[in-house]
Amino acid sequence: MSAPVSQLLVADIGGTNARFALADLTASVPLDASSIDEYPVTRFASLADAAAHYLHEHNAKAGSGVFAVAGRVDDDEARITNHPWVISRSRTAAQLGFRQLHLINDFVAQAMSIALLGHDDVVQVGGAAWQPAPAGAPRNYCVLGPGTGLGVGGLVVRDGRNYPLATEGGHASFAPASPEQIRILEILSAQFGRVSNERLVCGPGLVNIHRALSEMAGEDPGQLQPPEVSTRAADGDPVAVRAVEVFLEVFGAIAGDAVLVQGAWDGVFLTGGLVPKLLQQLQHSGFRQRFESKGRFSATMSQIPSMAIIHPCPGLLGATAYALDMQRAAQGATA
Repeated sequence: MSAPVSQLLVADIGGTNARFALADLTASVPLDASSIDEYPVTRFASLADAAAHYLHEHNAKAGSGVFAVAGRVDDDEARITNHPWVISRSRTAAQLGFRQLHLINDFVAQAMSIALLGHDDVVQVGGAAWQPAPAGAPRNYCVLGPGTGLGVGGLVVRDGRNYPLATEGGHASFAPASPEQIRILEILSAQFGRVSNERLVCGPGLVNIHRALSEMAGEDPGQLQPPEVSTRAADGDPVAVRAVEVFLEVFGAIAGDAVLVQGAWDGVFLTGGLVPKLLQQLQHSGFRQRFESKGRFSATMSQIPSMAIIHPCPGLLGATAYALDMQRAAQGATA
């Protein structure tokens, strides 16, 4: 049975995969989880081709869309950072027969997903609990996500509207907090010059930490990929175990700094490809200690929730939340 044309097509487009789903903005649970599908982006010449294939394969129709893309969105155009697609919003909308199409940055979608998260979509990290906000309650949140890079964003909720903050906080300077971290900074600085947070907290960052610790131990680990470091850690290799520990400690410090910078007193949400994979270690690591260790603000930080997002597709959830917010704004303008 085909979907009504009033339905919305949402997408989360990365450098490797394109995820699609249908959403019904009138439903109590707008994102249709049963409709989620994923394709390698290399299968298609364009985003429009991938979206059209999804609609055909699911025998579905949609009248509008919100597409989150892992890259810069500049007015009508978006570029995927790690894939050659150049996406024209107007041309894609015309090809799909949409009356409206929004292109948003992927971390705008990650931030917007907070508006639709429930208790089953998150896991508490640390002692501070989180409650979804009552409708209309003002809130300030931040969101961090280590994957290929380190994404940092925020969500400001005011007067029933959600305002996502797209930032480049992952490129803020790394601040070491121990002699060991100072030595890691020295080693990475010799290679990169300036060392940003992203040089440590992302997939390649885990490799950077492992390589620096190996050098400090007088070892040569060779050329490793992030999964290989994680596998060595799971097998008990002491340098790899310590690399994961340092990764999570630095992640905690950065998350705490993001709260202070953004005034995100209502909570920080951890997302990205590495969070579910490291969830068990995250809950038993120095993440929370480093998160709270903020001098005169340590007592305040101890009360701020840190939540790991375990929803399988927060980008699609956020694209749906963005559409809902646009709908509310349009309804408010005509009221």
